[in-house]
Amino acid sequence: MERHSLSCFISDHEGFHGTIKNSPQDFVVVEIDINGQLVNSSNVQEEHTKSPSQPSQAPKSDDKLKQSKPDDTDILNQDCFDLNIILGPAVNKELEHFTNKVRVRAGEQEKVALSLGTYPDKHLRAVVHRAVRYNFPFLQTVTNQSEIQVREDPDFKELASLVSEGEAEEFFRFIDAKVPGSVFTFLPDDSKEHRTSVHHFVSRRFGKLVETKSFTDQQKTSITVRLRERSKQPKKRTTADCQEEVILYTAFTLRKENLETLEAISYMAAVLGVLPSDFTYAGIKDKRAITYQAMVVKKISPERLLDKVSEFERRGMQISRVRPVSEPLKLGRLQGNHFDLVIRDLKPHGKHGLTGLQQLVKEAVENVKNRGFVNYYGPQRFGSGSCVQADQVGLALLKEKMEASVKLFFTPEDGEDLQNKAKRHFLLTGNAKESLALMPAYKARERLMLRALHRYGNGQEGCIRGWLSLPHSMRVFYLHSYCSRVWNEAAKYRLQELGFKPVQGDLVWAGSEKGLKDTTEELNTPQVHAVTSEEEKDEVFSLDQVILPMPGNSVKYPENLLGQWYQDRLVQDGLGPCRFRVTPLKLNVPGCHRPLLAKPQNITYSLRTAEEQQGQSDETCTPSLSLTFDLNASCYATVCLGEIMKSNLS
Repeated sequence: MERHSLSCFISDHEGFHGTIKNSPQDFVVVEIDINGQLVNSSNVQEEHTKSPSQPSQAPKSDDKLKQSKPDDTDILNQDCFDLNIILGPAVNKELEHFTNKVRVRAGEQEKVALSLGTYPDKHLRAVVHRAVRYNFPFLQTVTNQSEIQVREDPDFKELASLVSEGEAEEFFRFIDAKVPGSVFTFLPDDSKEHRTSVHHFVSRRFGKLVETKSFTDQQKTSITVRLRERSKQPKKRTTADCQEEVILYTAFTLRKENLETLEAISYMAAVLGVLPSDFTYAGIKDKRAITYQAMVVKKISPERLLDKVSEFERRGMQISRVRPVSEPLKLGRLQGNHFDLVIRDLKPHGKHGLTGLQQLVKEAVENVKNRGFVNYYGPQRFGSGSCVQADQVGLALLKEKMEASVKLFFTPEDGEDLQNKAKRHFLLTGNAKESLALMPAYKARERLMLRALHRYGNGQEGCIRGWLSLPHSMRVFYLHSYCSRVWNEAAKYRLQELGFKPVQGDLVWAGSEKGLKDTTEELNTPQVHAVTSEEEKDEVFSLDQVILPMPGNSVKYPENLLGQWYQDRLVQDGLGPCRFRVTPLKLNVPGCHRPLLAKPQNITYSLRTAEEQQGQSDETCTPSLSLTFDLNASCYATVCLGEIMKSNLS
């Protein structure tokens, strides 16, 4: 149940009681791609069971990697480059001692090195190199035949003398990721002489890979570094190298059950030895459900992905439609979602007996089919926690209260499970290392955050580094959550105070009707029109054309009572002068315009009485309702069901 009840409904039918998500099988979600196709519609069964035609390259080295993992829980450690897994506990401990020695001997001329052992397999060597560099950017890894050695990186040392150590670490991670066209921005620097030194260092050391420039925003000047696109000049390469270069991205359909999208990504990333940010997806799907969604993973071939099918299946995930593609998947690049749902334990709200249930259901479904529902963001948008929800964390981030945001992030729920014990321990002691030891391996965000806090401390700078350790999509989720909460409250206020017809100052979509349907979430400001008094009088527009802004720095606000409400609401939360940018975390929220109403498409239903279900199970039978329908992207089935049933569902 949401913290604020969303009690505004469009239709006046009576509705009925019922329960949803009794099991994942009662809530099945299939993504509809940008071409209008279900992502599980093509040869799903064949591809689910498909095995690679050839064994994976260098199986002996893969076996070595598996044997170095203590157990299945550690294999799926959410810290995808957990050196304890990749190197083994003994070598990892030796490496940690070495890094401490490097820190202590900083400034000394004598070079020290450490051997991590021999790795005959090329792929495994690449994993070790990347993992060590990710965890310890100040180290340099070199290969001598099949032996890998580490030593202090003099380039890192030089950059750390020009910028903060944290910035230097993030910059070297950016360089190591080697994503063509990606951009890194140093913190603002008022000294031109100092900026020149940074420019010279980057150009001298990485000039063939990157280009640098300075830009000024709000009278503050920063240096941006852009990774050049890949050179098209022919180079001498082996056939294997050329194949690896071509297959940069692999697309697939993920079927998951009772898993969050980000949790599933973390499992897969750990198994494949990549970062969660190497996965892209069109949208986040429900946890308490069976869901199918498209995904793309970077730097992994289709053969290698298929080689890990059995490990994914042990965690409730299946993959299908595996194929090479040329680019990552963009967030929001989907047409919508198809839902197959079952509502159980039906009974009327009022005095009607079960004999009148058929008419109640018919009236409710027809009303929503014809009139739609208020397009509220569903409870998934705010996180599943009942104590501190994601929008509260987002508000603290927008106010740049970093330490407060981390405390909110670690607020525990009721319960004595390991994750809540770890959160309580951190809030009580501030000891990130001990809390990390308690935190379950499957809690991706929490473990990433705790590792960064252990390394950088719990102060303002440490908390910033903690947030930066999370992928961008995870960080921005919290800001979007806050803005979505404001949108929900604005929609409720709009209907309660201004009624169910468009009025002067309301915003409407001035583009084509198709444009409104196809861009449920992001409507361009130039095509947003404010209703005039004459248009209100002549009833030019209907309520389903009204759009409301989700707060941001590039949106148009209503020119009536609702516009003032937005201003007052943001001031109430201490965001009066907010520019909806969190510069330390590299976050920007432009905002968008969202239709006030949404309508399900292709809706069908089937009511099954208790008598019809007798003998099918040992449980006491009650009426159930099966529903199928399609919704546009960013519309929520639980909200649609709330309108049908006249209930607030979580």
